[in-house]
Amino acid sequence: MMRISTTLPTTRAGVPDIAMARHLEDLGYDAVSMADVIVGDGTPGFDATLVLAAAATVTDKIGLEFGVLSLPLRPTAWVATQMQTLQHLSGNRVALGIGIGGFPGSPFWRAVGAPPQGRGRWTDEALHVLPGLVRGETTMLGEDEVTLGPAAPVPPILIGGNSEAAMRRAVLHGDGWAPSLISPAALAKKVVRLREIAHELGRPVPSISVGGHAILVDNPAAIESFTRVLVDVHRMAPREAEAVPVVGGPAQVAQRLHAYAEAGADMVGLSLDGGDWTRQAEVLAEARAQVSRARTEKTESP
Repeated sequence: MMRISTTLPTTRAGVPDIAMARHLEDLGYDAVSMADVIVGDGTPGFDATLVLAAAATVTDKIGLEFGVLSLPLRPTAWVATQMQTLQHLSGNRVALGIGIGGFPGSPFWRAVGAPPQGRGRWTDEALHVLPGLVRGETTMLGEDEVTLGPAAPVPPILIGGNSEAAMRRAVLHGDGWAPSLISPAALAKKVVRLREIAHELGRPVPSISVGGHAILVDNPAAIESFTRVLVDVHRMAPREAEAVPVVGGPAQVAQRLHAYAEAGADMVGLSLDGGDWTRQAEVLAEARAQVSRARTEKTESP
């Protein structure tokens, strides 16, 4: 069954509305997701671990998904102890999305001393030791032996990024690959290469969790604005950018979810833009239900 997640809305004060995590759980969402976007130039940004810890306190079963955590910003041992803590607080509901970070050289990166260069190597080295640290195994970090406790189950590790390097990192170090801002057609082509890489390395093909944005209300200006960002900031071709945002009502969204599933995705996480978050969350949940019903009917048909 196609799995779905989304991010939390913000309150009038501009902070994540933690109470809405319970609403997502009631709607049958598989996870609530939190991005790790702190730039340090005054742009609002919240600590993803703290937000998900707060969401854990108001929910019982919904997953808590980092989408994605910028690993080079943090000492590996610190990330490991945070994951141990969040696993224990939530009853092992964490999905740890990992990325090399999208804002190297920003004021926040400089302030915390994060490396602007060699982020891929840093991430690979961290991923090599992170699972053992979470499991409570004695691990060499530099010249020191480190043992963290209490031990916790290692959360599923999803490697973010659309590049071949990210796909290779997912095959070597992750349980899943998490591309973003990608159409179903483009994803299908990437999945072919992902499977080739897994075969070349003699490793299992990781699961696939697609991240994106949806505008499921009548707001053409929001769609145009988002598409323009993809062209101007992400340097996408206009036609490619137009195929990225998910739009429309339940039936249209169900078609998009089905297309992602056909391309190889196991999960789709969508940030809901353009206003009326509550209505959009309901539309996405209904679309997923339509996909599930269609698959059930197809399976049961003679």
